[in-house]
Amino acid sequence: MIDDLDLGFDEAERGEKGRHRRGFRKRNGKSGGGRGKTFLALLMALVLLGGIGGVAFYGFDRIQNYFVTPDYDGAGSGEITVEIKNGALLADMADALVAADVVKSQKAFIEAAEANSRSKNIQPGTYKLRKQMSGANAVTAMLDLKNKIVNGLTIPEGRTAKNIYKLLSDKTKIPVKEFEAAAKDPEALGVPDWWFKRDDGKKIVKSVEGFLFPDTYEIPPKATAESILKLMVDNFLSVTGEMKFADRVQKERKVSPYEALIVASLAQAEAGNKDDLGKVARVAYNRAYGEFPCNCLEMDVTVNYYLESIGKPTKSSKQMTAAELDDPKNPYNRKLRGMIPTPINNPGKQALDGAMATPTGKWLYFVAIDKEGHSEFAETYEQHQRNEAKAREAGII
Repeated sequence: MIDDLDLGFDEAERGEKGRHRRGFRKRNGKSGGGRGKTFLALLMALVLLGGIGGVAFYGFDRIQNYFVTPDYDGAGSGEITVEIKNGALLADMADALVAADVVKSQKAFIEAAEANSRSKNIQPGTYKLRKQMSGANAVTAMLDLKNKIVNGLTIPEGRTAKNIYKLLSDKTKIPVKEFEAAAKDPEALGVPDWWFKRDDGKKIVKSVEGFLFPDTYEIPPKATAESILKLMVDNFLSVTGEMKFADRVQKERKVSPYEALIVASLAQAEAGNKDDLGKVARVAYNRAYGEFPCNCLEMDVTVNYYLESIGKPTKSSKQMTAAELDDPKNPYNRKLRGMIPTPINNPGKQALDGAMATPTGKWLYFVAIDKEGHSEFAETYEQHQRNEAKAREAGII
């Protein structure tokens, strides 16, 4: 803006001088005279006023920039790649973005980043961005891993920690045993101790299960098992913090955040369609804490979690034996009263939301009724039997 104003005054000044000089030569071909002196005095006055005006505009612009952060509007245009180096602080990132004309000022980016709790998840690497973006849009774009030019690793929703260690090991060549060793102390990975408090009076089992947030991650070249798991835990804390998950489940669901996390994992495993995540979570709450005869979950997915944890292959419900379905040695037994010891997988944001903003209902049963995985829910066993008949007709069960 300052440069534009200065150029404007220079052009006006040059144009005014040139016009008067050419006119004077046409009249008498000589230099000077009374008219020339009058003109020179007028010109000097205009230059002086112009200079004062320029200083005034310059000063106003400086004062305005002091109180108002210079920022572009909107999502920008075009495309440009920007590299964020390892160890870069917010100020370093801002400098790189200003140099590429992605944001208008360092302050615009830093203020937007400080206002977004997830900004600490911005990772080093190369980003595909637009020119002249607002600071807030630049932060949002850099948090969207689709804009990052990487050969990253995607951790799908609902995978167990054991399965995640295998995925990470295949990608990084770090032995699974190192991930298992790092995971033994969840608090050392950044999980706050209050996450392991329960309101149901059951024994606390501290596990990293549930805290390895499913997402796409760029694995740094010199990463360790511990640093990778810390990154995933930090992402979980950022997402749940942004959702106000812990506060809301205590206030609205009347359960501890850890118990709600367990329910989210159950919904993630049982729901065949994302539309049913909230309803499945409601069934889990109703069975464990409501008016279900045994106050047990009776979900086969808990049996499979136990089988995987002891190195046995998982099975479909039809394949499970009576002994497996009701094994007294299994701490995740279907008939266990109340909530199970830990989450059984690592749920995504939609499952977390389903366990938090659970729809109202007295459902105790559900069964898949179509190939898209949608379920019918029932309050009574008689209703459930009718839904099962519908599922058989559709060839689902």
